[in-house]
Amino acid sequence: MKHASLALACLLLAASALAQDQAAPSSADGQRLLDDVRTLAAPSFEGRATGTAGNRKAAAFIAQRFTELGLLPFGAGYAQPFKIGAIDAVNYVGFIKGAATPERFLVVSAHYDHLGIKNGLLYPGADDNASGVAAMLAVAAYFKAHPPAHSVVFAAFDGEEIGLRGAHAFVAALPFKKSQLALEINFDMVSHNDRNEIYAAGTRYTRALIPVVTAAAARHTVNVKLGHDEGEGEENWTDASDHGPFHEAGVPFLYFGVEDHPDYHKPGDTFEHINQPFFTEVAKLLVDVAATADKAVQ
Repeated sequence: MKHASLALACLLLAASALAQDQAAPSSADGQRLLDDVRTLAAPSFEGRATGTAGNRKAAAFIAQRFTELGLLPFGAGYAQPFKIGAIDAVNYVGFIKGAATPERFLVVSAHYDHLGIKNGLLYPGADDNASGVAAMLAVAAYFKAHPPAHSVVFAAFDGEEIGLRGAHAFVAALPFKKSQLALEINFDMVSHNDRNEIYAAGTRYTRALIPVVTAAAARHTVNVKLGHDEGEGEENWTDASDHGPFHEAGVPFLYFGVEDHPDYHKPGDTFEHINQPFFTEVAKLLVDVAATADKAVQ
């Protein structure tokens, strides 16, 4: 348990109290959620490959949504540019200031880049990862209407598909001290599953997070499974997405994602192929997880 002592030091999880709280947070706006995915996966965004015009169009859309939600920037604006060799890449980062302990931070993240156009074929990336961005925006909308106790950062990372580069850049230049960062929650591929199940990874490293996930899961119809984080006989997702650099830095994390499906990294990853009722319920679950974590973190 690499982060057990750190987790126990930075998290105080009242498991019984969480379990007794049966009221789920207000529902996510299902239509807005679907509209955000439809927009980011549209052909005009050209698959959002880092450094392309379609990627920049997606970035502008995310900046507009951050503005609509009233997120605060760190510094002059949301854009946090970085380089991947000769390629210009940009993370977009905003936050909501905590009402009780603003000096403590949670990060909610999702990558907005995808594979672009390859050999004349468009890779729209609806599930991977327009869905995660839309869910992140739903969490931001919830916290804007229901101010969190802690400051919550919303990070739309670039360059995930070419080595988690945006997350590495963010962790290397945090806009606050690392000691102030209590938890990272990452969404990547949360809309396409025919078995009504989603995985939560990270609890094997930080067992104190299990009550956060199970308390939220009990209030929703999605089958939430713990795993894909160094369990025997399963694929290890610890470094599979943008939570990886946070884990390497010793930060507790939760990662939510579905298992691979036939449209994964294929041109068929379109808006029409996501499971809309499943995704809407997953988004409600993820809002609940973030709200429950905000109550639990010290």
